[in-house]
Amino acid sequence: MPRNEPDEVKAPKVEVPFYWLETSDSVTRRYEFEPHGYLSVKVVNDSRPACHRVVESFLNKFFPSGYPYSVNEGYLIYTQFRALQHLTGAALSVLSTQSLLFATGLRPTPAQATAVSWILKDAMQHVGKLICSNMGAKMDSEPKRWRILADVLFDLGTGLEVLSPLCPHLFLEVAGLGNFAKGMAVVAARATRLPIYSSFAKEGNLSDLFAKGEAISTLFNVVGMGVGIQLASTVCSSMQGKELKMIAGPLLSVVHVWSVVEEMRAVPINTLNPQRTAMIVADFLKTGKVSSPADLRYREDLLFPGRLIKDAGNVKVGRALHQVFKPSKIQEWKEIFPEEKFVLSWGNKWTDMLLEHNATGEDALRGWLVAVYAASMETSFHEPSAGALQDAYDNMNRVFPRFLCELQAKGWHTDRFLDGMGSRFAF
Repeated sequence: MPRNEPDEVKAPKVEVPFYWLETSDSVTRRYEFEPHGYLSVKVVNDSRPACHRVVESFLNKFFPSGYPYSVNEGYLIYTQFRALQHLTGAALSVLSTQSLLFATGLRPTPAQATAVSWILKDAMQHVGKLICSNMGAKMDSEPKRWRILADVLFDLGTGLEVLSPLCPHLFLEVAGLGNFAKGMAVVAARATRLPIYSSFAKEGNLSDLFAKGEAISTLFNVVGMGVGIQLASTVCSSMQGKELKMIAGPLLSVVHVWSVVEEMRAVPINTLNPQRTAMIVADFLKTGKVSSPADLRYREDLLFPGRLIKDAGNVKVGRALHQVFKPSKIQEWKEIFPEEKFVLSWGNKWTDMLLEHNATGEDALRGWLVAVYAASMETSFHEPSAGALQDAYDNMNRVFPRFLCELQAKGWHTDRFLDGMGSRFAF
């Protein structure tokens, strides 16, 4: 019989961790794959000067991971002016609260003024929510404009509070109006925060952007409160210092509004609204190229976004249906172009475009191109002939696939069209 060999005893397999070291800019890091497949990074040796390590620590705490490659263009400028905005706003808030307490006949310490400012802020927020609750669609369409308006309202409210010692007999009226304005400002600022952060997100890192942005705001709010306390403790510490306060208040307010304007100009909003769509179409017809959100950010009109652009066909979106169309006109249009979700009407000064309730950004772009091509074939704003309209529609279909691909490649979101509270229609 064959001889049975005893079973060999195998030594247990020992998993050796896989890691490697990399040295760059006088920093040695150890990279190792964890059991679950995650890559861990640890600093083994750092021989850089202390100032460099402090700067890197600041960037890690207050800027998104992977900065500057993880965010879109303009984030640094936006953050710089955001810091200045929060610093001046917090200082102005302390001075305004001190003025309110002076107007009531109290002589508060800076610490008391700071504490009361938090109480007033929490109370006015609820009023602002009720007033601004029906304006959310407008804020989605024009977040930069509403963000600037929020700070103008905030400065108006704090300005009224700073002036309250001059008319103590009207304290309730002045303070109430100031809190009303500040309440609207708080809600408008918070409602526009998400679309602004979303425009900078580049790698699905919206939460990281939001967290680091709020860290910057908190840091400079604290610094600003310190500046306000210093002013309240020295030059503005008594009723005799009210003249200096009348100088410091407007100066801080001017810097505050200027900061938020520059901050908003740096934001590359990548959603389609009437103004941005008009500029995109105009640039495309002029140069044959599609502008990116970063190309348009400094060209947006933040005060009067509804202006008409001649090179984009003078198209106006979202007017009330009864002001533009008769029901028979819509039915006639839908018979000619049954698959389209837009309707056009030519007037004396502009071309009206109305969208269906479920129309997307792509539908708005198609309608806009048809309006421009049709307008270029006619010498007046009167309604083009059926032949001209069909030619315009054919021109749109010819260029639209390339136009849409370039738009999406440049980072534009074409799945929705934000026309604020404009009218839409449905069959």
